[in-house]
Amino acid sequence: MSGIQALERKAADLPLSPGHIQRREFEYIRHGTQTLIANFDVVSGQVVAASCGNTRTEADFVAHIEQTITSDPEATRWHFVVDSLNTHRSATLVQLVAEHEGLDINLGVKGKSGILKSMKTRTAFLSNPDHKIVFHYTPVHASWLNQIEIWFSILYRKLLKRASFSSQADLKTRLLEFIDYFNRTMAKPFKWTYKGKALSI
Repeated sequence: MSGIQALERKAADLPLSPGHIQRREFEYIRHGTQTLIANFDVVSGQVVAASCGNTRTEADFVAHIEQTITSDPEATRWHFVVDSLNTHRSATLVQLVAEHEGLDINLGVKGKSGILKSMKTRTAFLSNPDHKIVFHYTPVHASWLNQIEIWFSILYRKLLKRASFSSQADLKTRLLEFIDYFNRTMAKPFKWTYKGKALSI
């Protein structure tokens, strides 16, 4: 979840009073943004090994995956559902997976040869079901198929929608505190079904 704004209201909200709804200050001060990279464990319903920082680069995502894998040394397999963002199919990510798989092979040269040659060849390697670390890519424009998107909507409604943050550090602290609170009090698997009207022409 990128571009989470640390917005501070210029004045405090006016509280509820008889005959009046709570009134919110419309002017705000911008303090920059934070990016939250998180994993939603579909079995427990908890958010795992969240990373919060200023950017969402290839290095940030690889560091996050490394942090996630090391958070549970007993795990024998990892399945990550991600969208098709280029940082989710990077050369650095291929190198990380190859290292964890114990593969002593020539990965090639980015943009020229081998597994690292193109986005297509890297995606094929990263989504190989024989690996211990497997990435599953949602179709283009269908990131909503990833359950973390449901959790992001909870985060927005419960924390971000009406909050005021004094700095990026304040935003980061409150994001991580909310994740801890969510895991302790609200976490449960989503009943993820679709029972709406069937699509038709």
